[in-house]
Amino acid sequence: MKSYDVIVLGGGLLGCFAARNLMRYDLKVALLEKREDICTGISRSNTAIVYSGCDIKPGTTKAAMTVRAAKNFHTLCDELGVRFSRCGSLMVSFGENGTKVLERKLEMGRENGVSDMRLLSREEVLALEPNLAPDVCHGLFVPDTGTVLPWEFCLAGAENAAANGAEFLLNTEVLDISRNAEGLYELRTADEIFTARAVVNAAGLDSDKFHEQICEPSIRIVPTLCDYIMLDTKAFSHIRHIVFHEPEQKSKGLTLVPTVDGNILIGSTERAGEDYKTSQEGMQQLFDMAARVMPSLPMDQMIRSFGAMRPNPYAVHIDENGEY
Repeated sequence: MKSYDVIVLGGGLLGCFAARNLMRYDLKVALLEKREDICTGISRSNTAIVYSGCDIKPGTTKAAMTVRAAKNFHTLCDELGVRFSRCGSLMVSFGENGTKVLERKLEMGRENGVSDMRLLSREEVLALEPNLAPDVCHGLFVPDTGTVLPWEFCLAGAENAAANGAEFLLNTEVLDISRNAEGLYELRTADEIFTARAVVNAAGLDSDKFHEQICEPSIRIVPTLCDYIMLDTKAFSHIRHIVFHEPEQKSKGLTLVPTVDGNILIGSTERAGEDYKTSQEGMQQLFDMAARVMPSLPMDQMIRSFGAMRPNPYAVHIDENGEY
């Protein structure tokens, strides 16, 4: 039996940075990861955007933390030697409905304390992003938005935590969590038992399952699949900012991200599924949306890779009758 003050479940971004911050204190900390390496789950499957907080409900803890993190993200990346691009974002509309969404997010962002947001006219939008479709109506410019590489960022956080004494145990799948008679948490694998005074549950898609072994069921994680396209670095000059497309009808819009590696990441679709296969329908959807938002992108000549990945899951609350 191995004993620790704190055990972190999951070696993704949240787990690695929880371990890093815990090492600021005089604690014995271990991170348990069921896979063969860190950052192999949902942390690698996202659009890699550091959001400003302009579209989060004002007055919430999430809004306050997001805004503060965005303003200070460059400091964290400098400490870890991680590349960070504060390229800013431009949310664009192509009609009245989309423009109303931009106006609402401008109000929310200002209430949250996001700095220097501006609602732009068509001419101002095209001055910032001349390759956008010429019938663009308005744009919401948010300079605090940025982007990193999730793998690079996660590895840096893990290495810093390990350098300060955190233990990383890979290929260690926790099967069961319970509380013993002494009030400690017991975590069982196939052949080991760990005890800890506290557990940080950062287990990604499995976190609700672990939560329910200790607490009354309150959430369900519902994973979805999505498709992305990565363009070659030759296309990088086509875009200067992260571009969010706000569709006229209620649906998932397009996002274009100039990565710190010099590629353009295009995404994402959203669909049900359990595998990681690329969807031909999803690829076509991205092609069609890209042609609508930025028609000058030579998609057929510059595709470097594409694939299906799981985006971050969303939590669904369950009522007292067990209904979602």
